[in-house]
Amino acid sequence: MWSKIVKGIDTFSTKQGEITSMLILPLLGVVLYEVLMRYGFNSPTVWGFEMTGFLYGIHYMFGISYTDVKQGHVRVDIFTALAPKRVQAAIGALTTLVFFLPVFTCMTVWSFKYGWTSYQALEHNSTSWSPPIYPIKMIMAICFLMLLLQGISNLIRDLQVLFAKEEQY
Repeated sequence: MWSKIVKGIDTFSTKQGEITSMLILPLLGVVLYEVLMRYGFNSPTVWGFEMTGFLYGIHYMFGISYTDVKQGHVRVDIFTALAPKRVQAAIGALTTLVFFLPVFTCMTVWSFKYGWTSYQALEHNSTSWSPPIYPIKMIMAICFLMLLLQGISNLIRDLQVLFAKEEQY
């Protein structure tokens, strides 16, 4: 059962990362359009710079759980690199329980509160373009939730290694 949960979360993180990586295409389009308008026609847009920030921010936030499933985040593994798999799993489980889960549980809860407050006010950015920013804040909360789920998947995987029979690992 636990392996199915891990596989499900990992598959979801991988698929959403692959799909949302395509956000680089509209980002590229906005940047190219802005550069063309600014330097080719001396007519910069009001919205180009801000849209670039929004698209890049969304692209980045969706990438955090994908990066975690692919083990691409920075790790200080000088102490564990040569250790047996069970020791690595024990340290991974301990650091996930002590550091990761409390921090990202709080980040998820607080970001949903932050996004919900913004949604209730139908918050707009205080710029001349004034786009709504509550969708961006809700996306941020969803992305923290996806990272939290990926952390739980990593914890389950570490616990499986830690408590598995000797010959499996």
